[in-house]
Amino acid sequence: MTRQRIQRSDREWRELLTEEEYRVGVKEGTERAFTPGNLNDEKRPGLYHCKGCDTPVWSSEHKFDSGTGWPSFWQPAEPGIIETKTDFKMIIPRTECHCAVCGLHMGHVFKDGPPPTGERWCINGVVLDFRPQE
Repeated sequence: MTRQRIQRSDREWRELLTEEEYRVGVKEGTERAFTPGNLNDEKRPGLYHCKGCDTPVWSSEHKFDSGTGWPSFWQPAEPGIIETKTDFKMIIPRTECHCAVCGLHMGHVFKDGPPPTGERWCINGVVLDFRPQE
């Protein structure tokens, strides 16, 4: 499904997000592992929506316990809803992921996840809103 892209000014982001959501989502930061309320321990069926645009980006069907302290998924909710780019902030390049609709930074994807993809999408819960399945 193709969705219309959203672009926001820095001012709009600051009005929409809390300071921590802005630091992580716009400035491409990382929340601390095991942060209370970061959705790592959320076990109910449902969808995780982007706080920047309300797009459903992750599904509980693809969530697994990676033991890392961040919500982890083996694939996005639908193809093309998450985009990636190379992150050179650490010594070793990593693959950073963003919402394809608004560009909000979500986290990183690694090649050490479970089948069927072998991927671990390690996501900052602070940039997500969880909606339980009705």
